[in-house]
Amino acid sequence: MEKTWAGSCHCGKVRYEARADLRSVVSCNCSICQRTGSLLAFVPETAFTLLSGEDALTDYQFNKKVIHHVFCSTCGVRSFARGKGPDGTPTIALNVRCLEGVDLDQLDVMHYDGRNA
Repeated sequence: MEKTWAGSCHCGKVRYEARADLRSVVSCNCSICQRTGSLLAFVPETAFTLLSGEDALTDYQFNKKVIHHVFCSTCGVRSFARGKGPDGTPTIALNVRCLEGVDLDQLDVMHYDGRNA
C-alpha cells in the first residue's frame, strides 16, 4: 500500500515527505547499514520532497562513491540517502526507522547481503 509518509532526523532540522510502499523493506549487512541499523525503502527522487534541512545535511561517501549517505550535522541521524537505481533513475533510500507511524513489527523485511555484493 503506497502512501505519503513524513520523516525526519532526531532533532527535526531535516524533515521530508515521501510517497512509498512499505510492504517490503530491506535490511542490508554492508559496512554502513549494519553499523547504522537502517531499514531501507527505495523511492524515485520524484516521490521525495525535502521540506527543511538541506543546509543541515552533511554528505558522506565511501567505496565507489555512488551513494550520498547524508546525515544531519546537528544530531547525526542518517534518515535517507541519495543515489541512482539500477536503471540510472535518481533514487532515494529512506531509512524506514525515521518515518512517523511505521509499525516495524508489521513489515516484511528482506535481507540483502551487501557485504558480499
